[in-house]
Amino acid sequence: MSSNGNSRLDPHLIAELRAALGDDAVVARAAELKVYECDGWTIEKAAPEILLRPRTAAEVSAVLKILHREGVAFVPRGAGTGLSGGCLPIGAPVMICTSRMNRILAVDYASRRVEVESGVVNLHVSNAVAARGFFYAPDPSSQAACTIGGNIAENSGGPHTLKYGVTTNHVLGLEIVLPDGKIAELGSAAEERCGYDLVGAVVGAEGTAGIVTRATLKLTREPEARRTMLAVFSDVDDATRAVSAIIAAGIIPCAIELMDQLIIRAVEAAFHAGLPTDAGAVLIIELDGAIAGLDDHAQRVGELVRGAGAREVRLAHDDAERAILWKARKRAFGAVGRLAPNYATQDGVVPRTRLPDILRAIGAIALRHNLRIGNVFHAGDGNIHPIVLYDERDADQTRRAVAAGREILQACVAMGGSLTGEHGIGAEKIAEMPLIFSPEDLTVMSELRRVFDPDGRANPNKVIPTPGSCVEVSTPRRQVPI
Repeated sequence: MSSNGNSRLDPHLIAELRAALGDDAVVARAAELKVYECDGWTIEKAAPEILLRPRTAAEVSAVLKILHREGVAFVPRGAGTGLSGGCLPIGAPVMICTSRMNRILAVDYASRRVEVESGVVNLHVSNAVAARGFFYAPDPSSQAACTIGGNIAENSGGPHTLKYGVTTNHVLGLEIVLPDGKIAELGSAAEERCGYDLVGAVVGAEGTAGIVTRATLKLTREPEARRTMLAVFSDVDDATRAVSAIIAAGIIPCAIELMDQLIIRAVEAAFHAGLPTDAGAVLIIELDGAIAGLDDHAQRVGELVRGAGAREVRLAHDDAERAILWKARKRAFGAVGRLAPNYATQDGVVPRTRLPDILRAIGAIALRHNLRIGNVFHAGDGNIHPIVLYDERDADQTRRAVAAGREILQACVAMGGSLTGEHGIGAEKIAEMPLIFSPEDLTVMSELRRVFDPDGRANPNKVIPTPGSCVEVSTPRRQVPI
């Protein structure tokens, strides 16, 4: 397991940080720090030596100036819902949590913009503007807890990104505190910008460029109507073929989500959503837009999924039925706790047409490692989330769970896919980066990182591998556009 090394922070430095923030913003007791030893990637753990909880960008700046002077590394943290070990303090004794920076600063309905601090919870943005008929489109399954700053770090997605796009498609401007403490403004409220896309460079940089403290986000108009459907299949292969059939027909739903039998049974036991526990797989398909023609599209989707082998298609008749379906999907990860003491969620991507192939590969990997692996994922854009079940009290099971995850990622790359669709690289997948990037690619990434963080003190040992830390790959494969 990772650690922060043997060095300890100087007591005088800790005292200076307390003076800058106040005692209530500094956590240093070991028992309290244990809460922060991991995110949703629980296989690897490392507690910081000290946790700081600033309230403003000015306080973040003051802290980073102190750390810059002393040459101390730090790791940003939001709500800790990440799934790739992105906020593990590996070689970074100081953790800076932005959860207290939780204000919605301004809403411009005419321009469809909202300005928020980085600690604002994702769902709170939509809740704040719902009465005026708007919402914030990126909707990770953890949206009731995850924060905008963390979404920006990981370029988070969610079920509805098939139509609306991931976080980077909805961020116009950022305030970021650079590792030396300087505050920079990137982008603007304007839709089109000239020059280098520095906002795009920071979104998805996983905290390696500094700490985002404020963001200007796009708001989206609520659609006039929605149609939400549940398609039931006897096996997963038919369900995945139905996904390709829908897209090939020129219909772009706002979401197509798949759950296999293992997940269906866990979800149904937890939430009693009326899912058929004898099904091999179900698809949740949602269409939205103008009411004119929407029923025709829903009818056509029903025909397509039946043609692919669906044995039943249900249409949610009201908002209550729609909410039950989405509750079942978005809380699926929590329901997995019924199946095993621990689980590790993977985040590979394959072309939609390869979904049957990757699910067969996952089944073979599960058999080879004598593990159960459930599947619940964004089928519409090929972003898979295999859930590897294990018990961390058994060291051999943990080892097999890690090995299975790596083999799944290797299979994704071999099928023309990628290592991550929304969870990020973090500490979990850093060794697999050479599977899709050449040494020259990684060098360019490192040079870009140094523009923001010349000393490598912002979230070190993440995203970009260093020599000796990677798996051996004789011929790195380049990512295939999907």
